[in-house]
Amino acid sequence: MDNYKKDSLTLKGAVALGTGVMIGAGIFALLGQVAELSGTWFPYIFILGAIISGFSAYSYIKVSNAYPSAGGIAMILMKAYGKTTLTAAASVLMALSMIINESLVARTFGSYTLQLFDITNKDLWVPVLGVALLILAYIINVSGNKVIGKTSQFMAVIKIVGIIVFAIGGLWAAQFTISDILPASSDVNNYSAASYIGAIALSILAYKGFTTITNSGGEITNPTKNVGRSIILSLIICTVVYFLVAISVNSSLTISEIVKAKDYSLAEAARPAFGNYGLYFTVGIAIVATISGVIASIFAVSRMTAMLTDMKLIPHSHLGMSGSIQKHMLIYIVVIAITLTVFFDLSRIASIGAIFYLVMDMIVHWGVFKHLRKEVKANGVILISALLLDLIVLIAFLWIKATTDIFVVIISAIGIILVFAGEKWFLHWKESE
Repeated sequence: MDNYKKDSLTLKGAVALGTGVMIGAGIFALLGQVAELSGTWFPYIFILGAIISGFSAYSYIKVSNAYPSAGGIAMILMKAYGKTTLTAAASVLMALSMIINESLVARTFGSYTLQLFDITNKDLWVPVLGVALLILAYIINVSGNKVIGKTSQFMAVIKIVGIIVFAIGGLWAAQFTISDILPASSDVNNYSAASYIGAIALSILAYKGFTTITNSGGEITNPTKNVGRSIILSLIICTVVYFLVAISVNSSLTISEIVKAKDYSLAEAARPAFGNYGLYFTVGIAIVATISGVIASIFAVSRMTAMLTDMKLIPHSHLGMSGSIQKHMLIYIVVIAITLTVFFDLSRIASIGAIFYLVMDMIVHWGVFKHLRKEVKANGVILISALLLDLIVLIAFLWIKATTDIFVVIISAIGIILVFAGEKWFLHWKESE
């Protein structure tokens, strides 16, 4: 696990890695959350999220094409800002957003698995099952790269095919017609513009897994072409899958039913369409998707944080443990994810992750525009567009959360302040040392 092997990851493998992270979180964890903020328009919110993510991907693709590296986002920030507090803090925010994503998917695993059992105390068992998944993902990750690679590709194929079967089957069972594609026009009056933009913020979180591919840039075959190709292909695949599933769920359930079952909305949509067999099938796909998503995410963030340690951008302590830095990072990552899984619900985990990611993403876009634009031959208009889109979405999302759940805004603000203050102190200490 310690060695970065050039040309060890094919285009197909990179796409599997990206879709593995995205689909695990996007479909099962966030569909209900997005529907709650946007009503019958939520299938189209995922398309808007894909468009904004496409603008965001431009920065990562241009820099990764010029400088393919296992450092990924950390490398982009280092080239843009140098070894500064901004580089270190933004890198840590990205790592934290990925760890938050792991806890989000872990709780989703618990919520879907419990649909198979008649258990009343779900508030206890959802985090218990989530913690069990994180421990399993840790065990698989310490087993080595070959196990991870084979597991990710195998599970990616199963869940994508399974989810498409669910979507098409759901549309058929609901006697879907073309007119059903159009959302209810009266529904628009029930939601504010800020609410729709807030939904877009969560949908962006469903696509952020494409950044996982940039962390493997140094290992992808023909990276100057395949990093960009794999990111674009991953986004296209996920957009099609998300839209099909969202339309299927929208045809089977009312918005109030989706919101009521927002933590397990796909399983709920399978009941009227397919009965118990459909429920078992959907939960089975959800289990595969969430397991592969957590495995891929833990793998990626452990690589990223190990790189940050090597770059001396974050502190590291062995705490008496033997083995490599990356194996230590696996333990730290899983411990943080377990803590979040136990103490936060799905909505709050998703919201904090979206805020951290958008802040980091804006820092990346500005860095590429200000310092690397000419060097990597990037279009300044696209870079500024990506930055402004992120800013608009972030402001609207913060407004929604400030009026509905101020705790999320407070926790996010404290987290960002602590990250920047901690990194400033650490870098100053390292310099004086």
